[in-house]
Amino acid sequence: MPDHNTAAQIPAELVSFRNTIDNLDAALVHILAERFRCTQQVGHLKAERNLPPSDPAREKEQVARLRQLAEESGLDPVFAEKFLKFIVAEVIRHHEDIAASQ
Repeated sequence: MPDHNTAAQIPAELVSFRNTIDNLDAALVHILAERFRCTQQVGHLKAERNLPPSDPAREKEQVARLRQLAEESGLDPVFAEKFLKFIVAEVIRHHEDIAASQ
């Protein structure tokens, strides 16, 4: 059976799009890593001050803000909200772990 994805058969435009996607994926990983470094500091501060790991009011504000940004950017706001909630859940888990270790 012939390989339909040999380099010679892939259009240059597709290769270009894929390279851009690869670069954007790398940027997303670096941005997420930086975000989590910051939220780790927040987790330590919350633990030191006996603050709860989650802040539902702030989370609600962030969802509304990011949904608006998504709409303005042409991104599905439902997807943006799901993505944020996934990240926030992980952050809260980290904060709970930090609080438990102090």
